[in-house]
Amino acid sequence: MSTAREESNADKSAWPLLLAERTWGPFRLGVALATAAAATWCYLIGEYTGYYLNFMQGSLALTAGSMIGMLLVLLAAGPTCIRFGIDSVASTKPQFGSNGWMIPALMQFVSIIGWNSLLLIFFAKSLTQLLIVVGWLAPGAGSRFIVPLTTLAACVFVYWVLLRGASGVTRISGFLVLHVFVGLWMLWLLVSHQLPALVAARPALARPDTLWNYTTGVEIGISSLLSWWAYIGAMIRMAPNGRTAAVPVMLGMGAPVPLLSMIGIAGVLVLKSSDPSEWLRTVGGPVYAVIALAFVAAANLGTAIAGIYASAVGLRNFRRIEKLPWHVVLLLTLAPVALVGILIPELFFAGFGAFLAFIGVAFAPLCGIQIADYYVVRRRRIDIRAIFDSSSTGAYVFWGGFNPAAIAALAVGCAVYIYLLNPLTYESHGPFRLLTASLPSAFASGFVHLFLTRWFVLPSGRGGYRRPMT
Repeated sequence: MSTAREESNADKSAWPLLLAERTWGPFRLGVALATAAAATWCYLIGEYTGYYLNFMQGSLALTAGSMIGMLLVLLAAGPTCIRFGIDSVASTKPQFGSNGWMIPALMQFVSIIGWNSLLLIFFAKSLTQLLIVVGWLAPGAGSRFIVPLTTLAACVFVYWVLLRGASGVTRISGFLVLHVFVGLWMLWLLVSHQLPALVAARPALARPDTLWNYTTGVEIGISSLLSWWAYIGAMIRMAPNGRTAAVPVMLGMGAPVPLLSMIGIAGVLVLKSSDPSEWLRTVGGPVYAVIALAFVAAANLGTAIAGIYASAVGLRNFRRIEKLPWHVVLLLTLAPVALVGILIPELFFAGFGAFLAFIGVAFAPLCGIQIADYYVVRRRRIDIRAIFDSSSTGAYVFWGGFNPAAIAALAVGCAVYIYLLNPLTYESHGPFRLLTASLPSAFASGFVHLFLTRWFVLPSGRGGYRRPMT
């Protein structure tokens, strides 16, 4: 890191931000987080919930799950990221080691690339439908080529915005946050026009076991919000302290998802489609359809911009990438998204359910490990210098840069999740109907991490732990 830091470039690196560089207050942070949270995935999340629960049940279960998932993410990555101005990936080095952090980094990269590919494909599909609605494109005429070209154009726009770093995120979010209010209007429109049908609607895949249905709705909320772990560090490190960040995180990033997911729940229950552009055309004609399509496009761009920024900052933790110019790092981050959107958009779009399942399997145990390590083992003591010290004498080197306790705990947590809930078929076992899958997974990984740390890591004197657990 250069000794003469330029403030304009500080937010484009993975190095800790100085207090003077953390300029986002509660409102600015809340707007940026809300813009990132409200996207097309809300409709898909709502659709999956609507398969098992009616509108009121699904809304309550999804809200509860979303708040739980957001709290787990905030407790796991929040304290270290806010205290030292670092991103989510860097916050895992005290747990996984000076080389082991690459495991969470890979998880972050895959998660954000997956979400952004989905969002930009949705953006392209929405724009294609918009062109059809306004009469500029005949149905089926060239749409196969429009989607890849529009995805590429969206990537170019995201690249242009993010050349400014975090300031690009906050500038665009100040405008795109309006789509949150448009989404609430769409929700009111659907409920007010379809209330009798909505009350009478029954979920298509609901099981006789009512508790299982509720738990599944809560689990969908938890696993969906756990994906914010990949995003949150790069955003909240711009805030000066925890008081500034806590409320914007829970309300700005946690609340919009269940609120806008109600659109998907209502849509799939009444009109068998979670896509608002389809049912708004039925409710209000082409004008409403155009509004919905413009809303979807804006929502997806806002989230994609935040995601690409977080992923680019995460990649900066790699030594070779840390030295590259910012515009090159952005290209490396955007390239996989562009390739997916151009080459296999339909194939990827069809696999959304499997991708959503990956989120819960991977990030629940990661949050459990970070929470257990930070609050119980380290007693909130983190050596910020050691986080960026990869030498053989660094405090977080463990064994060859890897902490086997954290890696084993991550594996156990994933196994517990898969046992309780098959993420592909949604077949469940054991206490899932009482506990969900994400919460036992997080608890199991945290417990294993504590046990192995107490009996194996602490006696070795490795890992920078200052005092034994009691």
